[in-house]
Amino acid sequence: MELICPAGTPASFREAVDAGADAVYCGFRDETNARNFPGLNFDRVELQEAVAYAHARHVKTFVALNTFMTAGKEELWYRRAREATESGADALIVADFGLMAHVAERHPSQRLHISVQASASNADALSYLVDNFGAARVVLPRTLTIQDIARLARRVACELEVFVFGGLCVMAEGRCSLSSYATGKSPNMNGVCSPASHVRYHQSGTDMVSDLGGFTINRFSANEPAGYPTLCKGRFEIGDSKGYAFEDPVSLDVMDQLDELRAAGVKSLKIEGRQRGKAYISEVVSTLRRALDAAPHERAPLMARLRSLSEGQQTTHGAYEKRWR
Repeated sequence: MELICPAGTPASFREAVDAGADAVYCGFRDETNARNFPGLNFDRVELQEAVAYAHARHVKTFVALNTFMTAGKEELWYRRAREATESGADALIVADFGLMAHVAERHPSQRLHISVQASASNADALSYLVDNFGAARVVLPRTLTIQDIARLARRVACELEVFVFGGLCVMAEGRCSLSSYATGKSPNMNGVCSPASHVRYHQSGTDMVSDLGGFTINRFSANEPAGYPTLCKGRFEIGDSKGYAFEDPVSLDVMDQLDELRAAGVKSLKIEGRQRGKAYISEVVSTLRRALDAAPHERAPLMARLRSLSEGQQTTHGAYEKRWR
């Protein structure tokens, strides 16, 4: 199985390549990219240089155009698709059906991957994307069990890619509306989830309180790791209880289920983390490369090294092992 690694900057891109990635995914420095944060991403020249660096080392480059086009401003997405293709991208990762149609028509030789933001999660949806847009691969939402994935693989004519490590987006991807209610910035349109400019922390007695857009998202006791304030991982009062309605502020790690994923028909394993620094990328990618090449009994000690780099210093199997609350 391929190891697909993130890169938010040219420096991180080179680290991912050197650490053992089979492919690296990145995006342009604008709202065509779902990690549209200050200080991240690539201009056209930087992308060309990154692709050349990767190809010289037999590594692929995937360019994420994984937001939904703004009506009347489609030309930006069309231009970025052309520039990525001309730069030698091995695949475009696309969420918007209109952009899929444009790529299929204008760049028919360009390999097309369907973004997790398209939220395609059943055989009919995947087959539609293959038949109408020539999709070669679909990145599956992080809401499917391994049994679900295996059933899909038997029924579809495209490759399947799944997230195995990093941030766990627990909403149905492509419908991430909660953050936009608090900040006015849409993850799916502007590429910004819980932007740092809207995040505040403050002390309340011995507690650490996290706010997003003026709304209190969580309250952490003195000995409790403080997670980043995203609404889907916020703590809510529900009836008489108080807790996490969707998912705890922890990271995904299913590297101990590699054999099951391979047997299910998964082609590629994806790491989340384009907003992370190059030191994180180097450590995570090199460790996962070793874990992927190791025998099953050798993986646990390798993966234990990454616990301290995970959100809240904890990890979860997410939908791979439990029902949503």
